[in-house]
Formats: sequence, C-alpha cells, structure tokens
Amino acid sequence: MKALRIGRLSAVAVVAAGALALSACGSDNTAGTTNTGSASSGPKVTGTLTGTGSSAQSSAIDAWKQGFTQANPGVTVQYSPDGSGAGRKTFISGASQFAGTDAAMKTDELESAKAVCGPDGALDIPVYISPIAVTFNVSGVTDLNLTADTIAKIFRGTITNWNDPAIAADNSGAKLPDLKITPVHRSDDSGTTQNFTEYLAAAAPSVWTDKGAQTWPASLPGENAKGTSGVVKTVTDTPGAFAYADDSAVTGSLGKAKVKVGDKFVALSADGAAKAVALSKPVDGRAANDLAINLDRKTTDSSAYPIVLVSYHVVCTTYKDQATVDLVKAWETYVVSADGQKNAAAAAKSAPLSSDLAAKAKTAIDSIKVKS
Repeated sequence: MKALRIGRLSAVAVVAAGALALSACGSDNTAGTTNTGSASSGPKVTGTLTGTGSSAQSSAIDAWKQGFTQANPGVTVQYSPDGSGAGRKTFISGASQFAGTDAAMKTDELESAKAVCGPDGALDIPVYISPIAVTFNVSGVTDLNLTADTIAKIFRGTITNWNDPAIAADNSGAKLPDLKITPVHRSDDSGTTQNFTEYLAAAAPSVWTDKGAQTWPASLPGENAKGTSGVVKTVTDTPGAFAYADDSAVTGSLGKAKVKVGDKFVALSADGAAKAVALSKPVDGRAANDLAINLDRKTTDSSAYPIVLVSYHVVCTTYKDQATVDLVKAWETYVVSADGQKNAAAAAKSAPLSSDLAAKAKTAIDSIKVKS
C-alpha cells in the first residue's frame, strides 16, 4: 500500500512565523577548481536567515550553517527541508529569504516572485551539484548494470522481478534472486523527481512517455515516501526495493547501479556529475545573472554521469533593507566559496562548482541590492 502523503502546512507555518521577525524578501561550464573565499573573508553580519526547500541539500546546508555561523556568531540560519516545490512556493509568498530547489524556477514562478522581489524578480544561483543514485536493496547483489530503458521499465511496472531477463542480460554472472521489485518514489513535489524523470524522458523516450516533472505520475505502481530521507528509509526497510535518491543520503548496505552511457556502464561519482554539468548549456532567455542550467541528459560521453541534479538557491534581486541584503549576500558568498563548496563536498559527497560557474555565481550575488 502506498504511504499517505503528508501535508507540509505545519512546516511552512513555522517558517512563515519565523520570517515575521525578519526583513523578508519583499555558456558553458568547465570543470576545475572552485573560487577562493571563506565565511570570514567579509564583514561580520548578524540576524536570522530563513530558507526552505530541497531535502537533497540538507547535508550541505548543515555544513554551510556550521561554517558560516562559526565565522558570524550573531547569525542564525533556519532551513526547513520540505522539498523543492514547497521551497519555491514559500519563497514566492515572502515567508523566506531564500529557497533551496533542485529545479530552477519556472517562467511563471519568476513572474510571481516580482511581487516580493521587485520588478527584476528572483535569481537562480547554482550552489550544489550532486549525482542521483539509482539505489536498490537486494541481498548479495552489490554490483548492478542497468540501461535507461530497464530503469524506466522497472518504474513503469513492466519489469517486476529481479531475475527478469532484461536485468540478467546486462549482468552476466550475477546471482539475481527470484524476488519482487518494489519501486519507491517521492510523495512530495521534488526537484530530485524532476531531474530523474527528465533523465528518463530523454534517455528512454520509448518507455518513459511522460514529461519530466516534479510530481511523480500517480498511475504508476510502487511505494511513496516523503523527502530524500523517507525514500532511503523505505528502501532500507524493504527487501527488493528500488529507488532514486540524492547520493548524499544513500548509505549503509544499499547498492548503487551503474548506468549505460554511450557504450559503457558508468558508476556514480561526483566527478562524473561535474562532467555532466560541464557538458551542459545555460537555459535560454533568462536574465543576465540568472544561472539556470539546461542539463544534457543524452550525453554519450562515458566520463559523465547524466543522472545529476544542479540544486539552486533562489534569491531576490532586491530586498527591502540593507541589513537583509548584507545577510543574504554574506551567506550566499560563503556557500559558493571554495571553503563552502569543500565543506559541502565532505558532508554530502557533492561536486564543487567549477571556477567559472562559481565566479558567475559570485557576480550574481554581488548584484543583489536594496529596493529603490
């Protein structure tokens, strides 16, 4: 039986209540080293900063909070990992100063954000690059090769057992059990879901006929769970389970499949995720400092791992007072700095921003100003 969807109203209410005490917000990428900088490289700031959104960012956020508040002891950073969709909605409502999201803002969301952010609206700033694991719980199986078509067929319910011939064909010699596959997906609106379904739609179009979306297709079989941690717990507790989740949360005895890229099966890695981003292009038609990325899901370059998410912080171009501007700019500057990216990588197994992308992010952050 599918788990019940759990509402996020209480969590959003907490964020909104906290925000009343705040000044709320009224090319190609080349792989390389990150930019320089640290939490202590600028003037000290004080206050409370509130964000909500991506659960995939949770481990990175914890690392950023620790580094930033150690250097700025007068700051409290509140972050509620309610999912990317909830994060964007809360930000647009004016109840948080930034949103964490694993999918860039949509055109209509950017338009809606102008009500709180001013006529120039909001910006998508990449802060976190991470591979999405195709993870499984099959006793005795640690190494597994899967094509995009096979992954899509499992989630669509046309492959239902671990000893299916399609799985066996790409795993010669593996002892695949006669065991039911239980697909597990997110119950909440999720940027991880959007990135994963975009991959399936691009890499397995004859099987995955749905478009990429942050909401999982309701008609498909399997179990659902809230948030990244909920998915991983369900897989851990369910023999035969199969799921997608941000790699930062996949630990313990769970397996991670290699995926077919070109003519090779490629293991998940931070380097492979960074390469996939480097092969991608900016989204067309965005404002000069909006850094949304159009990821290449169909690459045949076997040095890339294409099931990747680029997670953003969405910020206002303008806030209503200088104190808020200073706080947001200081926080985001640390997040994209060399120290911030290094700490996130250590905590979440993410790939640091390239020097080029980090420099563009810093330019975008520097453009934030007080409403005129």
